[in-house]
Amino acid sequence: MASLKIQSKHAAPNEVSADVLAVGVVASGKKGDFGPAVAALDAALDGAIAKAIAKEEFTGKRGQSVEVQTLGRLEADSVVLYGLGDVESLKVDAIRTFAAKAARSAQANKASALAIALPECLDKASRTIGEGLELGVYRFTKYFTGDRQPKTALEKVIVIPASKPSAEWKKQLELGQKIGAAINHTRELGNEPPNVLFPESYADIAVKLCKENGLDCKVLDFKEIQRRGMKLIQAVGQGSAHEPRFVHMTYSPEKKAKKKIVIIGKGITFDSGGISIKPAPGMGDMKSDMSGAGNLIGLMEALAALEPEVEVHAIAPLAENMPDAKAYRPGDIWGSLDGKTVEIVNTDAEGRLLLADALAYGRALNPDLLIDNATLTGACLVALGANCSAFYANTEEAGAAFQKAVDAAGENMWRMPLLEDLRDQVKSDVADVKQAGDRMGGSITAALFLREFIGDQKHWIHVDIAGPAFADKAAGWSPKGATGHGILTFLALIEQAAD
Repeated sequence: MASLKIQSKHAAPNEVSADVLAVGVVASGKKGDFGPAVAALDAALDGAIAKAIAKEEFTGKRGQSVEVQTLGRLEADSVVLYGLGDVESLKVDAIRTFAAKAARSAQANKASALAIALPECLDKASRTIGEGLELGVYRFTKYFTGDRQPKTALEKVIVIPASKPSAEWKKQLELGQKIGAAINHTRELGNEPPNVLFPESYADIAVKLCKENGLDCKVLDFKEIQRRGMKLIQAVGQGSAHEPRFVHMTYSPEKKAKKKIVIIGKGITFDSGGISIKPAPGMGDMKSDMSGAGNLIGLMEALAALEPEVEVHAIAPLAENMPDAKAYRPGDIWGSLDGKTVEIVNTDAEGRLLLADALAYGRALNPDLLIDNATLTGACLVALGANCSAFYANTEEAGAAFQKAVDAAGENMWRMPLLEDLRDQVKSDVADVKQAGDRMGGSITAALFLREFIGDQKHWIHVDIAGPAFADKAAGWSPKGATGHGILTFLALIEQAAD
């Protein structure tokens, strides 16, 4: 559910009443010249903006900002200029970040009303602005009580485009806000403590979401998981008091679907490491190991608003990885839905086991494209850092389509190679495949292991979101904590498939 009341108004920025007026400006070749709107604001403030620009050496470069108090001379209490950079290099991520930062800063300064003035170059970016505003205002405060509860919240945003907004412009602004709210739903799940979010409660949330949005939802309980031969999901989940679940959500367009896409999300609602137990420092963050499955909640909610002509199946294998007496062990050999046997070498490499059974299930739906996303490997963090995901593709066609979606969404992802030289690392002496390879190249060998379970699926993408799924500080349009990273790229990919 959207948290903001967003409206648009075609007016001079200095005539709009708000606590804060945020103004997006592009870098100018002329020193101190940022267009007529800024000039009018500066005149109303007796040159205070020009003085601040000179003092702070503000040039409109991306990431720069400068604030001026109006002291009652304008309808807004303060004016903040946000640099967008050069028009030629202005991309969707900078636009969304501008809107998110404006909303986050206004909320941090206890504003209840924000006005945001757009330069002419953003006249076609209303959807992105709507996304950024809703994403920027998100914060996880559910469990604060007493004095820790927020005293204020940003409630209203007035968007001021340079040109008179059309009905379609307003529609896209509203759509962007709905997409932002859907991603915030994913963030909320990712921030929930593991005593609240576990396989059964996730399944209940999925059922409720689908019912509210006219989507189909099927949930397999532990007995059905066992009956169907999803032995790898059984292996991971049987060591917990919370039994595993398997959730299958479906979005079907009213018209004939142009494509069918299956997206799988790893759903380890808490990862202790199992018998190969993790060290205590940082273990609490392992509530975020369900981020791949969490992304599916936001994705399906956004699809219900977007209504693309693409059939989308979202599949979430869910388990809690715990070291109970019933837990699976290093040295075990387990079967799988695919039929292959798997040698277990490390119970802390559990996510790929869930995905393996889910990939075998998903490929049976005969999709045009099969995708999985997961907080899968620490090796991905070592390779690309905390702010970039890795993706792998088994065909150039799939890789190019996914890269196009990444660029359109403005998320940070990098294609990694499926190096055949490393394939021997997942060969087992005692089973068909081994669960994990050596430490070096760990993200690649995890992808190679997953590829063993896609059968003859023509196009497949694996996305390792281990870094950006959960952040230790706010940056861009992402907050501290769960981010919902990946959803915007998946949406862009689905929209491409509908074209």
